[in-house]
Amino acid sequence: MRPVRFVGLGDSLTEGVGDPVGAAWRGWAALLAGGLTAGPDAAVEFTNLAVSGAQTRDVAERQLPDALALRPDIVSVLVGVNDTLRCTFDIHTVAARLDTVYGAVAEQGAVLLTACLPDPGAMLGLPGALARPLARRQRAVNAVVHALSDRYGAVHLHASEGAWLTDRAMWSADRLHPGERGHRQLAVRFHALLAGAGLATGPAPSPEPQSPVPTRSAGLWWLATAGTGWVARRCTDLVPQLLALAVDEMRHRARGTSARLDLRASAAVSAALAALSVSQRQPDAA
Repeated sequence: MRPVRFVGLGDSLTEGVGDPVGAAWRGWAALLAGGLTAGPDAAVEFTNLAVSGAQTRDVAERQLPDALALRPDIVSVLVGVNDTLRCTFDIHTVAARLDTVYGAVAEQGAVLLTACLPDPGAMLGLPGALARPLARRQRAVNAVVHALSDRYGAVHLHASEGAWLTDRAMWSADRLHPGERGHRQLAVRFHALLAGAGLATGPAPSPEPQSPVPTRSAGLWWLATAGTGWVARRCTDLVPQLLALAVDEMRHRARGTSARLDLRASAAVSAALAALSVSQRQPDAA
């Protein structure tokens, strides 16, 4: 019997950052792989193509072709947070790239796994004026992921909400990536969705970690040392624009017109999804 082929696409979340095993990262996708099949002849070939810092462009142009060449049975695509941390962020472009990736996976007949993700500003504890623009961007990405997941029949996990976001035990010292317990939580929740759809027959991953939870002092040390550099590397080209967005945010709040910013973001998402629908209808009309 041919092994089940599972391929992970995306950024540091799927790469496994926050869940170290020896000198390497493991992560939720590797934990999930072990529970996809059951029986003496069961076998899973897991290939992790996710790379820390990846954006939707990296997934569409670099990771996707390699994934399709493996003829996978299951493909996870969790990406978009790094797009929100760039001054080039454009929801129309993000939507088009995700549509390309999801569509290619679905066309090949593989099961597609997706998830909406928490916004980085809230996880890092940024001040409100800085966090709100990032949150608005992440909500836009999540809205697109929701819509396209429905369009392509993906197995979708709502990971942008729930008690796990505020449970310190779920997160690594950097406050942005899940720790071992958090990665296990994602694996358990994805397994439950797959099992409910008859797509996972093996045992669910254990939710209990094998390593201790990072201490508060470890988190503070990370922020004081590596954390500042990590944020700087991710946000170098965003900082000037983010400051301008923060000023605009404060100006709207002072005027009581903050709702306009939310409406503007919602309109952009609707326009991006509508543009995809139009582009899909054009070949049929020709």
